[in-house]
Amino acid sequence: MMAQRFDLFVIGTGSAGTTVADQCRQAGWRVGIADDLPFGGTCAQRGCDPKKVLVGAAELAKTSQRFYRTHILDAAGQINWAQLIDFKRTFTDPVPQHMESWLHSIGITTFQGPAQFKGDQSLMIDETEVEAEHILIATGSTPAPLNMPISGKVYTSDEFLNWDTLPKRLIFIGGGYISLEFAHIAHSAGAQVTILQRGPQILPGFDPQMVERLRQYSMAKGIDIHLNTEVTSIEGIIGDQVVHTVDTFHNAQSFAADRVVHGAGRIPNLSHLHLEHAHVPTTLRGVTVNTNLQSLGNAHVYAAGDAADTPGLPLTPVAVMEGNFLAAHLLGNHPKPLDYSAIPTIVYTNPALARVGMLEEEAQAQGYSLQVLTAETTSWYSSRRVLSPLSAFKVLVDRDTDKIVGAHVLGPHAEEVINIFALAIRSGISRTELRRMPFAYPTGASDIAYML
Repeated sequence: MMAQRFDLFVIGTGSAGTTVADQCRQAGWRVGIADDLPFGGTCAQRGCDPKKVLVGAAELAKTSQRFYRTHILDAAGQINWAQLIDFKRTFTDPVPQHMESWLHSIGITTFQGPAQFKGDQSLMIDETEVEAEHILIATGSTPAPLNMPISGKVYTSDEFLNWDTLPKRLIFIGGGYISLEFAHIAHSAGAQVTILQRGPQILPGFDPQMVERLRQYSMAKGIDIHLNTEVTSIEGIIGDQVVHTVDTFHNAQSFAADRVVHGAGRIPNLSHLHLEHAHVPTTLRGVTVNTNLQSLGNAHVYAAGDAADTPGLPLTPVAVMEGNFLAAHLLGNHPKPLDYSAIPTIVYTNPALARVGMLEEEAQAQGYSLQVLTAETTSWYSSRRVLSPLSAFKVLVDRDTDKIVGAHVLGPHAEEVINIFALAIRSGISRTELRRMPFAYPTGASDIAYML
């Protein structure tokens, strides 16, 4: 059978892949796309969107409980886990069919199955061979190997999002955003939660002072966090798991749980593609690409999103930005170079922790003359009105230019307030100009003037 020919073939139906596929198809290209998982990508089905549904319920439950304890409400909110998961599925279940129908409607040929490279410009999807002038790898990420003896079952965040019942005792391996977010959700729903982090700090990409406030608050609320604790093995059966660890002082310890969840990071999802057949080099961060997202080993191959080794964080907005850039590049529209500066990132704990721009240590290392503006803000109106027990900020200003170079926000509305700081940094708005902005009041954004 003859190979099917395309101008562009995309592997992966997430944010990066569908962005490029759509724009190239609208330009008249013959476009094909394949996915070995249900169409729609991680964000819409197994990541950002369903996670935020659970986060929203956890926030409501915790807020109502605080108001109940102060006798403002007559009843405290309790999460019905099964009903919450059913509600989450109303968002995720329709995604694959809607995505596939949309792709068909704009004339893109779809393939359901694993894609594997056969040559520089050819792929096999099950028994079907395809050839393309351009091939885009947009396969996202997958949980990193744990590389330890494991007997029994270790669950992923994908599986956590589909549990019909929530176990009473949970252990999360790793202290990154996956573990912290799901630990806060589970704790809000009544589970006993332990986090085991091999390093000296949870959330290592965030401001250490903000992180320490969040850690202490989490511990005080009953989330058990162990730092400098490396997991060495996991054994047992589902419902009776034992996790063995050793700390930096070589002290051994064991923790028991009903289920163990893998939150120890993700890696580019590339191992199944047989990239060696297409001379596509990779690093631990993904496909090695130039500034046009083009493979350094094969000029016909590109990569974007979590599958590409770029300066960008593994975030949906970065994948979309790279997708838009690559589509413009392929269509000859000469886009501006990708700008990875000042892209906000958020940990959806309760409360949320947000960052944009540089850490204080990074700015000092680059020689900035810093003015560090920081305070705890639990007494501020925006925190008190929702009885938030934890809120703070840190803003980094370059004394020489009056420009903001970093912002870190912890507390209610952090995930929205951080976007204003991102806009200021990317647009070069000075501290003085931002402080004079007449934001609507009272809102989370109106606090910004008092942070500056």
